[in-house]
Amino acid sequence: MKNITPKLIKLFKENYCTPQIAKIAKNLKEPSTTIHYNIKKLEKEGAIKTYKAVFDYKKIGESFCTYVLINLSPNEYNNPERVAEELAKFPQIESIDIITGDWELILKVRMESISDYYEFIKRGLSRKGIIKIKSLNSLKQIKTEFIEL
Repeated sequence: MKNITPKLIKLFKENYCTPQIAKIAKNLKEPSTTIHYNIKKLEKEGAIKTYKAVFDYKKIGESFCTYVLINLSPNEYNNPERVAEELAKFPQIESIDIITGDWELILKVRMESISDYYEFIKRGLSRKGIIKIKSLNSLKQIKTEFIEL
Protein backbone atom coordinates (compact mmCIF):
# COMPACT_ATOMS: atom_id res chain seq x y z
CA MET A 1 0.00 0.00 0.00
CA LYS A 2 1.17 3.53 -0.78
CA ASN A 3 2.62 5.52 2.16
CA ILE A 4 0.97 8.97 2.23
CA THR A 5 1.80 9.68 5.88
CA PRO A 6 3.80 12.89 5.20
CA LYS A 7 0.93 14.26 3.08
CA LEU A 8 -1.61 13.43 5.80
CA ILE A 9 0.49 15.09 8.49
CA LYS A 10 0.76 18.24 6.39
CA LEU A 11 -3.02 18.34 5.87
CA PHE A 12 -3.76 17.68 9.55
CA LYS A 13 -1.55 20.64 10.44
CA GLU A 14 -3.48 22.82 7.97
CA ASN A 15 -7.11 22.42 9.05
CA TYR A 16 -8.19 19.05 7.70
CA CYS A 17 -9.42 17.55 10.96
CA THR A 18 -13.11 17.58 11.81
CA PRO A 19 -14.96 17.06 15.09
CA GLN A 20 -16.48 13.64 15.67
CA ILE A 21 -20.07 14.74 16.22
CA ALA A 22 -21.45 11.30 17.11
CA LYS A 23 -18.73 10.79 19.72
CA ILE A 24 -19.31 14.27 21.20
CA ALA A 25 -23.08 13.70 21.28
CA LYS A 26 -22.63 10.44 23.15
CA ASN A 27 -20.24 12.02 25.65
CA LEU A 28 -22.52 15.03 26.31
CA LYS A 29 -25.72 12.98 26.06
CA GLU A 30 -27.13 15.49 23.57
CA PRO A 31 -28.61 14.95 20.07
CA SER A 32 -26.16 15.10 17.16
CA THR A 33 -28.19 17.93 15.60
CA THR A 34 -27.72 20.06 18.73
CA ILE A 35 -23.96 19.40 18.69
CA HIS A 36 -23.74 20.18 14.97
CA TYR A 37 -25.72 23.43 15.35
CA ASN A 38 -23.57 24.66 18.25
CA ILE A 39 -20.30 23.78 16.51
CA LYS A 40 -21.38 25.61 13.34
CA LYS A 41 -22.39 28.61 15.45
CA LEU A 42 -18.95 28.71 17.12
CA GLU A 43 -17.26 28.43 13.72
CA LYS A 44 -19.39 31.24 12.25
CA GLU A 45 -18.64 33.51 15.23
CA GLY A 46 -14.93 32.84 14.75
CA ALA A 47 -14.56 31.25 18.19
CA ILE A 48 -13.26 28.08 16.51
CA LYS A 49 -10.47 28.94 14.09
CA THR A 50 -9.50 25.43 13.00
CA TYR A 51 -9.36 21.77 13.89
CA LYS A 52 -5.98 20.10 14.04
CA ALA A 53 -4.37 16.91 15.18
CA VAL A 54 -2.18 16.69 18.28
CA PHE A 55 0.89 14.71 17.29
CA ASP A 56 3.49 12.62 19.01
CA TYR A 57 6.25 14.65 17.39
CA LYS A 58 8.90 11.96 17.82
CA LYS A 59 6.86 9.69 15.56
CA ILE A 60 6.56 12.24 12.76
CA GLY A 61 10.21 13.34 12.68
CA GLU A 62 9.83 16.66 14.51
CA SER A 63 11.21 15.77 17.93
CA PHE A 64 13.46 18.83 18.28
CA CYS A 65 11.47 21.69 19.79
CA THR A 66 12.86 25.04 20.80
CA TYR A 67 11.45 28.36 21.90
CA VAL A 68 13.17 31.35 20.32
CA LEU A 69 13.17 34.76 21.97
CA ILE A 70 13.73 37.62 19.53
CA ASN A 71 14.84 41.22 19.97
CA LEU A 72 13.96 43.56 17.15
CA SER A 73 16.00 46.49 15.91
CA PRO A 74 14.75 49.98 16.81
CA ASN A 75 13.36 50.53 13.28
CA GLU A 76 11.25 47.31 13.56
CA TYR A 77 10.29 47.70 17.21
CA ASN A 78 7.19 49.78 16.43
CA ASN A 79 5.76 47.12 14.08
CA PRO A 80 6.42 43.62 15.47
CA GLU A 81 3.38 42.29 13.55
CA ARG A 82 5.18 42.83 10.25
CA VAL A 83 8.18 40.78 11.32
CA ALA A 84 5.95 38.12 12.89
CA GLU A 85 3.86 37.79 9.71
CA GLU A 86 7.02 37.43 7.63
CA LEU A 87 8.38 34.73 9.95
CA ALA A 88 5.01 32.91 10.05
CA LYS A 89 5.61 31.81 6.46
CA PHE A 90 8.23 29.29 7.64
CA PRO A 91 6.58 25.86 8.08
CA GLN A 92 8.96 24.99 10.95
CA ILE A 93 7.41 27.71 13.12
CA GLU A 94 4.49 26.32 15.10
CA SER A 95 3.54 29.56 16.83
CA ILE A 96 4.57 33.20 17.18
CA ASP A 97 3.55 35.56 19.96
CA ILE A 98 4.30 39.24 20.51
CA ILE A 99 5.36 39.50 24.13
CA THR A 100 6.26 41.96 26.87
CA GLY A 101 9.50 42.18 28.80
CA ASP A 102 13.04 42.12 27.48
CA TRP A 103 12.06 40.44 24.19
CA GLU A 104 9.54 41.36 21.47
CA LEU A 105 8.67 37.96 19.96
CA ILE A 106 8.64 34.33 21.04
CA LEU A 107 8.56 31.52 18.48
CA LYS A 108 7.89 27.84 18.99
CA VAL A 109 9.88 25.95 16.39
CA ARG A 110 9.79 22.23 15.52
CA MET A 111 12.07 20.17 13.33
CA GLU A 112 13.94 16.89 13.22
CA SER A 113 17.29 17.83 14.72
CA ILE A 114 19.50 20.53 16.14
CA SER A 115 21.45 20.64 12.87
CA ASP A 116 18.17 21.41 11.05
CA TYR A 117 17.61 24.17 13.60
CA TYR A 118 21.07 25.59 12.89
CA GLU A 119 20.23 25.76 9.17
CA PHE A 120 16.88 27.37 10.00
CA ILE A 121 18.61 30.07 12.05
CA LYS A 122 20.99 30.83 9.19
CA ARG A 123 18.19 30.95 6.57
CA GLY A 124 15.25 32.26 8.55
CA LEU A 125 16.42 34.30 11.50
CA SER A 126 19.55 35.95 10.15
CA ARG A 127 17.71 38.89 8.66
CA LYS A 128 17.45 42.63 8.87
CA GLY A 129 15.35 43.72 11.83
CA ILE A 130 16.34 40.88 14.18
CA ILE A 131 19.26 41.93 16.36
CA LYS A 132 19.35 39.17 18.97
CA ILE A 133 17.93 35.69 19.53
CA LYS A 134 17.95 33.33 22.47
CA SER A 135 17.03 29.65 22.15
CA LEU A 136 15.39 27.64 24.92
CA ASN A 137 15.38 23.95 24.01
CA SER A 138 12.53 21.75 25.20
CA LEU A 139 13.78 18.56 26.81
CA LYS A 140 10.37 16.90 27.17
CA GLN A 141 6.84 18.08 26.52
CA ILE A 142 4.26 17.13 29.15
CA LYS A 143 1.16 18.91 27.83
CA THR A 144 0.21 20.53 24.51
CA GLU A 145 -2.97 21.93 23.04
CA PHE A 146 -4.63 21.25 26.44
CA ILE A 147 -3.81 17.53 26.07
CA GLU A 148 -1.58 15.74 28.58
CA LEU A 149 0.93 13.56 26.78
